[in-house]
Amino acid sequence: MTLSFPKPLLPLLWLGLLPGPVAFAQTKKPAPAAPAQTAANIEQRVAALLAQMTLEEKVGQLNQYSGREVTGPASNRKTTLLSSIRGGQVGSMLNVKGVKDTREIQAVALESRLKIPLLFSLDVIHGYETTFPIPLAEAASWDLDAIRLGAHVAAKEAAASGIHWTFAPMVDIGRDPRWGRVMEGAGEDTYLGSLIAKARVLGFQGEKLGGTDAVMACAKHFAAYGAAIGGRDYNAVDLSPQQLWEVYLPPFRAAADAGVATFMNSFNTLNGVPATGNSYLQRDILKGQWSYPGFVVSDWGSIGELANWGYATDKKDAAQKAITAGSDMDMESDAYSQKLAQLVKDGQVKIDLVNDAVRRILRKKFELGLFDDPYRFSDEAREKQVLNDPQNRVAARDMARKSLVLLRNENATLPLTKTLRSIAVIGPLAKAKRDLNGSWNVSADTTRITSLYDGLSQRAGKTTQLRYAKGCDPSGDSRAGFEQAVATAKNADLVVLAVGETWDLSGEAKSRTDLHLPGPQEELFRALKATGKPVAVVVFGGRPLVFDAIAEQADAILYAWWPGSEGGLALADVLFGDYNPAGKLPITFPRNVGQIPIAYNQQYNTGRPVTKPGDIKYKSAYIDAPNTPRYAFGYGLSYTSFKYSDLKISRPQLKAGEAVQVSFTLTNSGKVAGEEVAQLYLRDLVASVVRPLKELKDFQKISLKPGQSKTVTFTLDKDKLAFYNQQLQWVAEPGKFNLMVGSASDDIRLEGAVELLP
Repeated sequence: MTLSFPKPLLPLLWLGLLPGPVAFAQTKKPAPAAPAQTAANIEQRVAALLAQMTLEEKVGQLNQYSGREVTGPASNRKTTLLSSIRGGQVGSMLNVKGVKDTREIQAVALESRLKIPLLFSLDVIHGYETTFPIPLAEAASWDLDAIRLGAHVAAKEAAASGIHWTFAPMVDIGRDPRWGRVMEGAGEDTYLGSLIAKARVLGFQGEKLGGTDAVMACAKHFAAYGAAIGGRDYNAVDLSPQQLWEVYLPPFRAAADAGVATFMNSFNTLNGVPATGNSYLQRDILKGQWSYPGFVVSDWGSIGELANWGYATDKKDAAQKAITAGSDMDMESDAYSQKLAQLVKDGQVKIDLVNDAVRRILRKKFELGLFDDPYRFSDEAREKQVLNDPQNRVAARDMARKSLVLLRNENATLPLTKTLRSIAVIGPLAKAKRDLNGSWNVSADTTRITSLYDGLSQRAGKTTQLRYAKGCDPSGDSRAGFEQAVATAKNADLVVLAVGETWDLSGEAKSRTDLHLPGPQEELFRALKATGKPVAVVVFGGRPLVFDAIAEQADAILYAWWPGSEGGLALADVLFGDYNPAGKLPITFPRNVGQIPIAYNQQYNTGRPVTKPGDIKYKSAYIDAPNTPRYAFGYGLSYTSFKYSDLKISRPQLKAGEAVQVSFTLTNSGKVAGEEVAQLYLRDLVASVVRPLKELKDFQKISLKPGQSKTVTFTLDKDKLAFYNQQLQWVAEPGKFNLMVGSASDDIRLEGAVELLP
């Protein structure tokens, strides 16, 4: 018999809670909270205010505008915006930041008839003043506590600068590295991505809205944006319902269960219907089956873009379709402000839809305490203190160290030894600063950023001399600097080569068909390698990149991603061995673009599997490249080694309501202390829907001293054996399952089996 659960509205039980409490070292005492108020009291206040509002004032709450011009020099745009705010025609402003400006504009809003305060929002994606590694890099830490702390620091700084709301976390599953926005998410795995979604929501918001060290989070982009065809931004998505529910929706459900205040819909279509006008996503699933109480904001201009898609005839039709589908707030398209009131008067939109949207928005303003004190997030003394808190930089440096992934280390090239008399620091990104912060950078102050060269200089000491040469630009064709770079390398004991992509090559609207290192950077590597000197390569980037010669010939490779403002110091910590790298890839690195999609959990046995190397005739294989990736999901090396042994499975079979304990011994078999991310994978051998070869079901990050051992235990129950069947039922079907424990998805050390009984 099949164990069946309710259709896709059940909580994803396998997500669980974050492991243990998170200690926020930066918070000396509890931050001031909003005035005490119950949910019932808030609902009464919302209802009373709603009853006083005119139709035009209600529509006003549903409009959001960018405020880059509203605090600048005089302009027609500024005059119009200020007039709209004063007239109660604006519910939220984005891109207004800083206590001075937010207080000034909030005062204008309080001149309106009902004195409804504004929500100030900003894309605080991976830091505000202190920039943390990009989200994809943070995911490489597999450290939920550190990820939550990073979001907390970002929220604390943003809130101190008058911001109420961030457009993060992006919880889209990103399986295609051609899509520039993979840098903004947690990678390709649903289980890991769901846990990170919860951690980041709790980091931004705290346990409850209202504290002045927290901001409202926004789960985006709802939904399936990461599956855009061809990895091209703003493109269509064609996806089976089973894949939607099993792969792409769980991180959103995890965010909702964590209490995320808002959702943002996405630019893509889903099976022919734009997400912004998609009732199935917003009405049926989010607000229906999930009973979500927050509100949905459109992405920039996406309501107006319904006409571009050919889904709406004009802006009026777009407004009608979007509000009907459940899009509550219109970001920057003017569709609601210009057309919605008339649609209601003409009977084309029910006033109940408008009231519901307004109620959801007002509820959040009350929960933040803005009606009791509209300026509670605009405190100049707190802004100065929080933005200059040195502990924020400590947290960013620690997060950066944890995000670095050691991809190669031949002959123990790293860590750098004290016996090195000179190091040649070469490459177009060796002294880069702005690039370390990557895309979605809030702070423009590059003086707060430590470059790789500066970090090494501070750490090297007096006994090791650093020699620098740029070698080439990160793009273009010039090789004019090669000669100097080679000469510099010849006069050093070892080369540290810094290559990669600049900050503007990954992110929104940065889709690429060629993932190779830009310009002549690999050619520079070959020239340096030819000197005979050891070459340790540091690769910067916002996504998986392709670097053939480096992957095959470098003595060491450290993948730095875009590590944030403390990246140079963090890199020095790892390169010199003060910190043992423990990062693991949250996304697969292909050998070439032609392998994409190559996410580990998109791999199936097929009817004609490759069973041994070279046996590819009439098999599901390429004739010009292996099926295997360059670097697999979960992969990452250490300066020490780990031994897996003594696998024990508490019972070979289980029934409904039972669980299996999978335990083993993990030993640090090397000479230095280190951390290992032990991973549990599962394969359902026979099912009503063909299952992937491997699916991550659990992991633990364990710190061990040399020679130290620890028993690691994973719990496996029916929910971790379940999937969505063809009828979209969450089911655990009887049968046999292979269990795999290892250091990466392609580095399985222990194997066992378990059977689910009828």
